[in-house]
Amino acid sequence: MYLAAVIDWYSRKVLAWRLSNTLDSSFCVDCLEDALQEYGKPEIFNTDQGCQFTSEAFTSVLIAQGIAISMDGRGRALDNIFVERLWRSLKYEDIYLKSYSSVPQLTQGLLEYFRFYNTERMHQSLGNSTPEAVYRTACGGGAMIVDKYSLVEKS
Repeated sequence: MYLAAVIDWYSRKVLAWRLSNTLDSSFCVDCLEDALQEYGKPEIFNTDQGCQFTSEAFTSVLIAQGIAISMDGRGRALDNIFVERLWRSLKYEDIYLKSYSSVPQLTQGLLEYFRFYNTERMHQSLGNSTPEAVYRTACGGGAMIVDKYSLVEKS
């Protein structure tokens, strides 16, 4: 199964997610459109360079909305660190522990996990607040990434 999620970088809140048994772009487009409809359009949308995110179907939605497209460098997992951290948390806190045996079980499990992640799971990087609390108050979040490359250039 393939999973796509849209998260807010400031709060780490999972805004939308979709599951698919094929790696085409349609489930990613559906996920994106749900996030845009529910939460509005961001100035910038960041993804990795997966074929589903570089597809015309996906990028045309962003372009039509006037959203700037940002894509990670090839092989640079740290460029999209918040999504990578979400995947790690999901795997170790849910998927590996529950070993879902069917798609309906997995879907229900993801629904429960993302609700927990957004509303109950405290994040150290958010001052021990939840993504929902930070999203709602617009206080306590932010992309605090140290760019080791810019430090080298300044030296």
